[in-house]
Amino acid sequence: MSNHGQATARAHEKTRRFSRYRYDARIEVAVFRDGLTTTCWGRINELGQDGIGATLSAELQAGEVVSLEFPIPLAPHVVKLRALVCYCDGLRCGFEFLVVTDEQKLTLRQVCVVLANVS
Repeated sequence: MSNHGQATARAHEKTRRFSRYRYDARIEVAVFRDGLTTTCWGRINELGQDGIGATLSAELQAGEVVSLEFPIPLAPHVVKLRALVCYCDGLRCGFEFLVVTDEQKLTLRQVCVVLANVS
């Protein structure tokens, strides 16, 4: 990650409401641009109750709204959420989840407890 990207990531860490935990899983990201939905893949680096960090196979722009789909180690075993791209440094991006249901919040909280105990 570049110095600018590291500084941006550190700034977001200071403003986060919830901790992030190391997590490695494949993620699918879909973005709607110019009348077309484009999908890319990547790997999750970290996961928290309110967001995620990932390295992707395509570039996104900060401020874009995307759809995320990724596996978790608890039922329902797949999470599908909309998210805001908070920052990008090349292919590494940080996302903040948008419109999370109470059930999804509970599931994400439980996953974070599992990840915290693994770390």
